[in-house]
Amino acid sequence: MMNRNTIGVNAGVIWRLLDDNKRWEYSELRKASGLSDRDLNAAIGWLACENKIQFLCDKNNDKEYLYLELNYYIG
Repeated sequence: MMNRNTIGVNAGVIWRLLDDNKRWEYSELRKASGLSDRDLNAAIGWLACENKIQFLCDKNNDKEYLYLELNYYIG
């Protein structure tokens, strides 16, 4: 059963993966995290609500890629 704590823990897993300053495709992130689509989507949603990530679409060779990057605020 998925609950708020589990989603938060999974968001932490994704956060640590994204901390390498690499652009990740969704499928790469799913494979590296070992999370199911459902758990990964919930974690991404959590991070998005906290404005911790951004989504970039890049059309290349008639394919769309979803990239996730960390938002860093220096101040």
